[in-house]
Amino acid sequence: MRQDNQLLVITHLSQLIILFTGFGSLLVPLILWLTQKEKIYQMDEHGKNIINFQLSLIVYCLMCIPLILLFGLGILGFIILGIVSIVFPIINALKVSRGETPIYPLSFNFIN
Repeated sequence: MRQDNQLLVITHLSQLIILFTGFGSLLVPLILWLTQKEKIYQMDEHGKNIINFQLSLIVYCLMCIPLILLFGLGILGFIILGIVSIVFPIINALKVSRGETPIYPLSFNFIN
């Protein structure tokens, strides 16, 4: 295995592809993780964290749908989730580039 912090940073930033295409924030990191987890040191750990974060965002979005009927709280939830889905990949890409451990808060552990 080789150390490749640049690819780890790209994997974290690949979640932002949704801003340009409207989809792919789960698909692109999933492909990078599945193809590189055996070759790149720490890719397996980072990939699992990213996939868990993206799946958690999907669950939270699904939870916001019925909350729209409750005083529009779902709309506020969607706005917060949108901000979180942009900010945390950037923060964690910066952490990885400095050699720090990234953290995605409020993520469920779908993949261990």
